[in-house]
Amino acid sequence: MCSRTDRITRTGRPRSIEADAAILEATRAALVELGWSKLTMGDVAGRAGVAKTTLYRRWANKSELVVDAVAVLFDELELPDLGSLQADIENVVLQFAALLERPETKTALMAVVAESTRDEPLRERIRASIVDRQKRLVLEGRIRAQRRGELPADRDPVAVDATDDLIFDVIAGAVVHRALVSAEPVDGPWVARLSALLVGGLGAAAAVG
Repeated sequence: MCSRTDRITRTGRPRSIEADAAILEATRAALVELGWSKLTMGDVAGRAGVAKTTLYRRWANKSELVVDAVAVLFDELELPDLGSLQADIENVVLQFAALLERPETKTALMAVVAESTRDEPLRERIRASIVDRQKRLVLEGRIRAQRRGELPADRDPVAVDATDDLIFDVIAGAVVHRALVSAEPVDGPWVARLSALLVGGLGAAAAVG
């Protein structure tokens, strides 16, 4: 799925990657400094050095803008091949935790999630721009583990998709809750326990599927 920063304007004019990057960076900086309630499109435009109309040609409101500003940060997550499924999971969980420690990520994510409780289109945008895009990591990890022989080959595509969704929900839910709600460290020992739990559960899920 392509992000808004990959698209072109309605007139067919190519989008400026540099301008979009400056706008999204300015949005994150403004969020950290001002908070959600005081953030305005005008403030972001001033920080990015563009006209406010430029923002409105790309994003209908600040909710859309903030979602895209945080989505590009999540796109930085990678899944290097470390030789085993458990090691791969531990690595990406630690990356995720480090991302959540960044003030711009924490502020933006908490703001849009809170706002989305009363804004269904915003919730859908979060799902499409962040959640669905990051499920690629689960798919990549599963395929790699199958090639290593750590997981059996797919038998039921519907069951596999449901399991992938569950894995994503478990990882994202556990890390976000521990880091942002409980304010507990997502450190090596905790990540090792979570990864062991997931690997054991994947074997059970494969047997059920």
